Amino acid sequence: MKRFAALYAALDATTSTNDKLEALVTYFASAEPEDAAWAAYFLAGGKPRQSVPTRVLVECARERARLPEWLFEESYQAVGDLAETIAHVLPPATRESELGLAQWIEDRVLTLRGVDPDTLRARLYDYWDELNWSERFLLTKLIGGGFRVGVSRQLVVRALARVADVDHKRIAQRMVGWTDSRQSPSAARYLRLVAPAADGDDVDTPHESDIGLPWPFFLAHPLQVDPATLGPLTDWIVEWKWDGIRAQLVKRAGRVWIWSRGEDLVTERFPELAALGEALPDGTVIDGEILAWEPGASAPLPFARLQPRITRKSLTKKVLSDSPATMLAYDLLEAEGRDLRTEPLHARRARLDALAQTLSPAGTPPLAAGLLRVSPLVHAEDWQALAALREESRARGVEGLMLKERTSMYGVGRTKASGTWWKWKIDPYAIDAVLLYAQRGHGRRASLYTDFTFAVWDEANGTRTLVPFAKAYSGLTDEEMRKVDAIVRKTTVEKFGPVRSVTPTLVFEIGFEGIQASPRHKSGIAVRFPRMLRWRTDKAIEDADTLDMLKGFLNEAQA
Repeated sequence: MKRFAALYAALDATTSTNDKLEALVTYFASAEPEDAAWAAYFLAGGKPRQSVPTRVLVECARERARLPEWLFEESYQAVGDLAETIAHVLPPATRESELGLAQWIEDRVLTLRGVDPDTLRARLYDYWDELNWSERFLLTKLIGGGFRVGVSRQLVVRALARVADVDHKRIAQRMVGWTDSRQSPSAARYLRLVAPAADGDDVDTPHESDIGLPWPFFLAHPLQVDPATLGPLTDWIVEWKWDGIRAQLVKRAGRVWIWSRGEDLVTERFPELAALGEALPDGTVIDGEILAWEPGASAPLPFARLQPRITRKSLTKKVLSDSPATMLAYDLLEAEGRDLRTEPLHARRARLDALAQTLSPAGTPPLAAGLLRVSPLVHAEDWQALAALREESRARGVEGLMLKERTSMYGVGRTKASGTWWKWKIDPYAIDAVLLYAQRGHGRRASLYTDFTFAVWDEANGTRTLVPFAKAYSGLTDEEMRKVDAIVRKTTVEKFGPVRSVTPTLVFEIGFEGIQASPRHKSGIAVRFPRMLRWRTDKAIEDADTLDMLKGFLNEAQA
């Protein structure tokens, strides 16, 4: 635990990618395999399950620290992070623990669920008494299910590749499914993850125990240059950029699996697509997008119509009816058990079209009654004509265009080594809004107010009132964040737990990708992926935009 806590602190203390990489390499080069296995799990995005309810953690910490409720709450408000607050208020440790991360997780953290209150309290007191401040902070994060750190999965892959002296693409392939909660990290799995690549080592073939795993996803780069600089349009395959759940449908050994890009197994959330997979030949892997799409409709439904498939605990008939799912196929990665990823994209696309024909030959109903669609190609005479088509994106319910080199292989992650894919997205919706509420951030930003709620003017009934419509925390520089934090502190009106309401004085341009009606929100509107585009120091709050403008965007999106 000591060494992982030190790694966590080092990663959280810097924004330098090189410094984070070196810290990861140093840790993995000397960690015991069983500890490294759990570290890789957490750092790669594995979600620790909450072992103790937050309320119980607070009660135990407050009692152990002998603090009245009001003083603990004031401390929490000053610090802004629960785990950090608990680490600060507990009395000093009386002994040290030499247990490794794996022992802490497997023998201690995971055994806390379901124990009686007295035993739980005694164990927490005992655990806290063995750890210093940084270790307590980390342990409380893990126990509460709130662990997160500013390091990307790709950086973890690069670190492990250096430690193992194995190409990073092989490590990325071996890590597919690594954060699947149904398989606990172990020393054996970790040693296989970092094993040297011997001659003839076919690590690109799924291991027998991992037969249902997908291939690593190939990701696109945002296009930030004039597309005409990319060469002839004929060198590119162009598709619409759909807004759904990127997924791979895997059919092997007579079984079907559906994996999201985040490596969550979502087969049970889409039973109709799983049934569709039964019609595929064995040894088939399709890369595509899961969308909510009503039969016979010319465009998909908003992404929000798909969310109940993921968020609801059970799939009722109403959920299935309200959120009809379709798999829009982009690519064929495996056919008859053969890896096709090194073939050029145009050849893989031809294979995909041929597969579609076998499932829906001429004269028959649409492919699997619309459950599987092949992503249509976009054709234009030149880049200028393509740009004109791109302007139709919102009307088509898409986010823009995808540009894929005809000769590109299917790479691993966001790389250009295998050929380049670009996402040429349309500009986001943008609106000027007023900052109304603020909350402290996390990690390096735990001492700053960085998470904001924004409002627009509602001019109904002849009055002007500010109505909240979005929350955002990204888009400003560190220096701007510090300045806004200072203003929040000076203009605070009330405190609601960790949230402060402020006197409206600041205007920000808020960008977002999508918009929809939402009865759950006071404004009646919900937006997708909101972020701060810029601080409008040139505008007074009276000049901020209105709810009617938002509704205009909504009407445009629904037209």
